[in-house]
Amino acid sequence: MKTFNVIIERDTEGFYVGTVPELKGCHTQAKSLDVLLERIKEAIELCAEVEEVPITTEFVGLQRIAVQV
Repeated sequence: MKTFNVIIERDTEGFYVGTVPELKGCHTQAKSLDVLLERIKEAIELCAEVEEVPITTEFVGLQRIAVQV
């Protein structure tokens, strides 16, 4: 059993998007968080089958930063 970090964002159309930084190209989307979590688990399983991924990062935290653009 391995644990993966998932970044969850909501796009301008209201879809939740889940991305797994440890697995290149591993992401999915859904209209609800419940469905997103089911789909991201499936995506992780499929991505992990395709490539052997050594976990070399440790989650430290998340910070939102505002800048004038």
